[in-house]
Amino acid sequence: MKKLRKVIKKLGIIVLVLVVVLTLLLTFSIHWMLKTWANLSMEELVYHLQVPLEGTNESMVTEYIKVALLPTILIGLLIIVGMTLTRKRKKTFRVLLFGSLVLSICVGGFSVYQAWEKLDISEYIANKMEDSVFIDTLYADPGTTKITFPVKKRNLIYIFLESMETTYADKKNGGAFDNNVIPELTELAEENEDFSGTDQRINGGYSLVGSTWTMGAMFAQTAGLPLSIAIDGNDMDTQDSFFPGLVTLGDILEKEGYSQTLMLGSDAVFGGRELYFTDHGHYGILDYNYAIDNNWIPEDYRVWWGFEDQKLFSFAEARLEQLAEQEDPFNLTLLTVDTHFEDGYVCDFCDDEFGDNQYANVMACSSRQVAEFVKWIQQQDFYENTTIVISGDHPTMDSDFCEDIDDNYERKVYTTYINADVSAGDERREFSTFDAFPTTLAALGVKIEGNRLGLGTNLFSDEQTLTEIYGVEKENLELSRNSKFLEDLESVDEDSEALKQRHTANFEIESYNITSNSFGVWVKNITGDADDIETVKVAVWKQEDQSDIQWIYLELNEEGDYFSKINMDMYNSESGTYQVHAYAETAHEEEVFLGEGTVEVYKAGSAR
Repeated sequence: MKKLRKVIKKLGIIVLVLVVVLTLLLTFSIHWMLKTWANLSMEELVYHLQVPLEGTNESMVTEYIKVALLPTILIGLLIIVGMTLTRKRKKTFRVLLFGSLVLSICVGGFSVYQAWEKLDISEYIANKMEDSVFIDTLYADPGTTKITFPVKKRNLIYIFLESMETTYADKKNGGAFDNNVIPELTELAEENEDFSGTDQRINGGYSLVGSTWTMGAMFAQTAGLPLSIAIDGNDMDTQDSFFPGLVTLGDILEKEGYSQTLMLGSDAVFGGRELYFTDHGHYGILDYNYAIDNNWIPEDYRVWWGFEDQKLFSFAEARLEQLAEQEDPFNLTLLTVDTHFEDGYVCDFCDDEFGDNQYANVMACSSRQVAEFVKWIQQQDFYENTTIVISGDHPTMDSDFCEDIDDNYERKVYTTYINADVSAGDERREFSTFDAFPTTLAALGVKIEGNRLGLGTNLFSDEQTLTEIYGVEKENLELSRNSKFLEDLESVDEDSEALKQRHTANFEIESYNITSNSFGVWVKNITGDADDIETVKVAVWKQEDQSDIQWIYLELNEEGDYFSKINMDMYNSESGTYQVHAYAETAHEEEVFLGEGTVEVYKAGSAR
């Protein structure tokens, strides 16, 4: 009985220590989260929790380890050491143990309260428990609306700019910065149509609930609806159809005989982009994989998300020359990626006019490249009968780029219509990205009965937008609630085998061992169909342009885990930070991302 009491006592102490450590980890994690996503909403948090590594880079993982994991481990070790030293002094031992418990719970409780208030979780839960008829009542069905095209149909070039906001312009021109980070894009907006009327400040669209990530944004601008579905938005590639009952911009243009192409420097499968654009308009998909298959880039070439924007615009010019030779009107849709958070990708065209502010330099580089691309289009014979739409997809998710702007400044996505076949009025408009759907058609000279499609309004008309009628706050409130109309329309198969077999894994990198000049890499607990995985490999590189990338295949052990020692002889044991990414190659010839991280390599005697 005495032994049993000792065992119970020891287990109790272990449980209390674990509670302290986990509470500390929660506290530091909340601090890191709120610091990393300065303008985080509960909707975005739910999205990020579903796909915690998608859309991030190695620095974010490293930052989490430094800000949350390491402090937790250090404090936990200090508590354990203190308990070990005072184990024979019962009173001191108990004060240390229970004092640590009470203090950690208090601090953890305060952190949870901060997150609860910051994210307004109460309102989020309340909204999700309520139904709304906002969409049901105000949706203008493109399938039943009379839409009339001109006899001579205009070409469309639609450019989605990753994370591009009007915010980045200077205050004089309607932005929020002291120095204009996007002068060329600002000039394009001022010289063309951004629906600012006679106001000299540039204008843009609000990104409402359901449109604050890339797939949601593309869906909003081409369907006039929020992407609110029963599964994570980035799992739509597991479905056989994407809102099959919906009529979108792509469907309308396809019916009118348009040749349609989607070009992007990443894998189009991600987030259901390929499914959506092939399901609605039978777009030809020219993505990262297409570029490799057609020898546009080397087979082992990969930077950032795939290939950089300078290549995208070069490939687009070649594609436009081909499209211009055909008789059918065309729709070429582009999606850039260099300006993705965190801090963007520095390509060969980027300068350092903003010093060590990398993201500003990348934004400025993007501004120049887009302007040069537009200038090239304007010099082509087909331009006379071509309309260009340039739009940011959503506000940036970068943690600190906009942290110093005035809280009262209203952040909007960049918007401009070039060479439209219709003119806008003199009034400055208030609008959301939903309005892009009918406005794009109107810019092509299309007549729309009632000037409304989806939840969008034709901005070239005098019809009020829903934003002008209800305001952003009311719209977001209603869009946050459940919609029976959307549920019926989405037709998501939650029992899809592809969804059930979605592969995830625990990815671990061991610290560099100077004696063996190597480090170990583990891929454990892979979910989904194990028989579907043929091999697991990791990519290792040090140079930013990945010119030194090496691929290493991991070995499968009896426990079903994959492991390999990565010997640094292949890099002449050079000191520095190495990036490590893990992928699974499946029986369907797909490459599935499994995890990422970094490892510090150092020479004997060097600072660690």
